[in-house]
Amino acid sequence: MLQRPLPCAEFTMTSPTLTVQDIDVFIEGDGPRTVVMIHGWPDTHRLWDGTVEALKARYRCVRFTLPGFDPSKPPRATSLADMTALFGAIVQAVSPGQPVTLMLHDWGCIFGYEFAARHPAQVQRIVAVDIGDHNSGTFARSLTGKAKWQIFAYQCWLALAWELGRTFSGALGDRMTRSMARSMRCRTEPASIRWTMNYPYAMLWFGLLSGFRGAAPIDPACPLLYLYGERKPFMFHSPQWLERIAARSGSAVKGFRTGHWVMVDQPEAFNRRVRTWLDGGG
Repeated sequence: MLQRPLPCAEFTMTSPTLTVQDIDVFIEGDGPRTVVMIHGWPDTHRLWDGTVEALKARYRCVRFTLPGFDPSKPPRATSLADMTALFGAIVQAVSPGQPVTLMLHDWGCIFGYEFAARHPAQVQRIVAVDIGDHNSGTFARSLTGKAKWQIFAYQCWLALAWELGRTFSGALGDRMTRSMARSMRCRTEPASIRWTMNYPYAMLWFGLLSGFRGAAPIDPACPLLYLYGERKPFMFHSPQWLERIAARSGSAVKGFRTGHWVMVDQPEAFNRRVRTWLDGGG
């Protein structure tokens, strides 16, 4: 169902501005350009609270919680094709006829890159956080054996938590998911972390909903600001990809002395860099 947007003055964090395909969409700010913010695991649209506060005076900020990631709603595993179709419907609803800036993190990057590849006319720019050319051979070759094992271990744990939560015990799936989030120093409120958020890992490792077969290489045609945390056991980009993005006209890269959740660990520095780039400061 698509409802007509309400005026931005009526926006509250407890009342969505519109609903698209049963996904609540929140809009704040009334600038001429629209920024669509897409989170990853194990977060919700609230990940962007601080970024919205920093940008809403000059930009129209749009955000929503990914299907299956809202703890108040039933499980909703969503295929790659259906996810990109959802993004397209949201972008058309909030910015009809005008391309938007995507702001992406974690799984939001993976789904968002695919949306940009399939629908380039709807995407003007991308701000991507901590996930780069994750599906390239160059990235795979850049990983050490230890890093490959670490990636396999945590991702398969979460994929298994999804399967056990779905078929055996939701409580067990929740405990497994929350324990992994705690070990990764995620600051998301544990009560909001559910096994239902793990289906992208089941897509990746178990082939759920056809997985990511046919996903496009990560090479956005539009300008890209890539921000990443440097204090991690491994990166989710290859050094070559980082160099290539940094060399592109209109694009930029910056590392922060943080972990994976850059916008939470160093919000002021993160928001300042994003604002400068969005304003055309390079």
